[in-house]
Order: sequence, then structure tokens, then C-alpha cells
Amino acid sequence: MKEQEEKGKIWRRYVDGLYSTKDVKKLSEQLREPGISNLLTELMDEVWEETSISQPDDPARREEYKKEARRLLKRIKPRQQMAWRRFIRVAASLAAVVCLAWGGWEVWDTYSRSTINYVEISTSYGEQRDIRLPDGSQLVLNACSHLRYPEQFDGDERLVTLEGEAYFHVYPDADQPFLVETPHFNVRVLGTCFDVKSYTSDRLASVDVENGKVQVDLPDAMMRLTADERVLINTVSGEYAKQREEADVAVWRRGCLRFNRTPLADVARELERRYNCRIVFADTVGYDNLITGQHDNQTLEAVLRSIKFTSGIHYRAEGDTIVLYK
Repeated sequence: MKEQEEKGKIWRRYVDGLYSTKDVKKLSEQLREPGISNLLTELMDEVWEETSISQPDDPARREEYKKEARRLLKRIKPRQQMAWRRFIRVAASLAAVVCLAWGGWEVWDTYSRSTINYVEISTSYGEQRDIRLPDGSQLVLNACSHLRYPEQFDGDERLVTLEGEAYFHVYPDADQPFLVETPHFNVRVLGTCFDVKSYTSDRLASVDVENGKVQVDLPDAMMRLTADERVLINTVSGEYAKQREEADVAVWRRGCLRFNRTPLADVARELERRYNCRIVFADTVGYDNLITGQHDNQTLEAVLRSIKFTSGIHYRAEGDTIVLYK
């Protein structure tokens, strides 16, 4: 008896919207018990009784309700009153059952989702990390990036969330597609090697395919890429362009930098992430230069000299900050 009372208290707290994570776990376990329907029926009756006897606290409003009730009773015949009462009772009972059933499903769904444990990995300036996912897929996480994935891949897809850049080598599984979710687009694959770059601070995002096929889902479009193809996405204007480029994918894994008509602001952010420095512009406008070139394991000074030579943008050091100016 005491155990039943305790169960009833927990369900009552849930109906009133006052429950803890511990309560949710208990409720999800109770839903599997054979006698739970009797308990829910008793709770339904209790809620109904409380609702039917509840009165407004304000005396004036209570008197108003009584007058209104008397007026309504005069218009309804006794037999109609009984039918109406039975109708209300049945409707309320059905509503309570539906609410409790729906609430029970929500408890189970909430508990199921809350029991999924996620792994979150971040990299700092100048840092790269090799990661092995639960399905055997491997990736390299570039600097200043964040990756989130479940400890185990369940369901119809293998979903990971990326903010930043990573090179993926995905284990093939046609029954459970691999999905990379980024702030600007999603990438869906079955098994391939590719690079995804999607920093929230950059104007340009990209997907480069080394082998296999990938599908890129944009807010208003979808495209498929094969080996040696890439898509560049302007996160400001929403424009995108598909290109064919027979070049090494993710050269940053070897300490290299590659720019292909990259906005100077994005180049500055890339240098900050790579060399753990701070770069600012002397003026707020007028830096619309597009930078092209590859730098293999060069120092920051060497890269800045190359940018100066090709674009005419000068630089100077002010403490720990690099200032770019014309």
C-alpha cells in the first residue's frame, strides 16, 4: 500500500508539472508494470474530483458563478441535465486518459533522449586532434573547432555536429548514413573521405571531396559532389559555387596553408587559428582583397610577407597584435 501511495505521489507531481530527473526515470520504469493502468485510473478520478469541487476564492466572483449557474439550470430540463453531466464526465475522463497517456509517452521519450550520452571535443589555437568515432570512422579536428557526437550511434543515421573544420574518413554503412551538421549546411555520406570547413567567424565555408560521394544540403538547395570536387559557400550572401580542383584535400593536416581567392578577413582568421595570434585591421573598410597561394610549413612572418607582396597589404606588430594596413 505504501509503495502504491509513493507511486501515486510521483505521478501526481508529474501531472502538476513538478518533477525531477529522478522522477522521470521512475515513471518510465512504472509504465512497463502490468498494474499501472489501475493507478492511472485512480489518479484520473482524483484529478476529476478536485476539479469538480474547486471554487473561486473571490466571494463576489463565486456569487456571480452561482447566479449564472441558476440561470442555466432553468433553461435545461432535468433529463437533459443528467445527460449533460454524463457527457461532461465521460469527456473529462477521456481527456484525462489521453493526457496521461500522452504524458507517459513524453516521459518515456524524454527519458530515452536524456539517457543518450554525448562526447564533446574542442581544439584550441594551433591544435589538431585525431578522433576515432564509435562506428570506426576517423577524423582530424582542425584548430579552434568543436565536435559533438553520441557515445553510440543509434537510429537511422550517424549524426555528428561540427563547428570549425575537420577531415573525415567515414566507415561505410549503407543502412546508417553518416551526417555532419554544421551552422551553415549539412553533409550526408555513406562512406568516403572529405573535408568540411564551417567556422561561424568566416565568410566562406566549404566541402572538399577526396574520394567517394557526398551530398551537401543547403537551406535552399542540394548538390552532390564526387572525388576532386568542392563547393564554396558564401555564408553572408548565401551564394555557392561548385568547382573541380585536383589538389590535395585538407593540406592543413601537414601544417600547410592554401588560399584560393579567399577574402582577406578569412585569411586573417585562419592565421589567428594556426599561429595563435591576434590580427586586426587599421581601418574598418576597404579590405576586399582576395588572396591566392599555398604556404608549406612557413612562419607567420613569411606568410605575411607573401601577402604583402601579392596584395600590397602591409603589416606591423604592436605587442602581441598584428596590424594590417594599406
